[in-house]
Amino acid sequence: MGQKTLTRMDLSEAVFREVGLSRNESADLVETVLNHMSDALVDGDQVKISSFGTFSIRDKAARVGRNPKTGEEVPINPRRVLTFRPSHLMKDRVAAGNKG
Repeated sequence: MGQKTLTRMDLSEAVFREVGLSRNESADLVETVLNHMSDALVDGDQVKISSFGTFSIRDKAARVGRNPKTGEEVPINPRRVLTFRPSHLMKDRVAAGNKG
């Protein structure tokens, strides 16, 4: 399976085609939704889109590195990683699309 990166422009274009807003209005709508989701995730909330899936942020385990000057082991701050858990409906839709 290939990897695809979805950009804001891709999302804006989809809203433009499906909803019929102008391109600028579509871009503003997508930007507003993404900003709202990002703010909620930063606050530690889960973002769930009904029948689609759940977005959440988790901390990856802290790693240990070495100070290049002293050679001393020092902890590296954990990275925050966005994870997405698709719903069963979305999994079924993707599976059906892959069969045909």
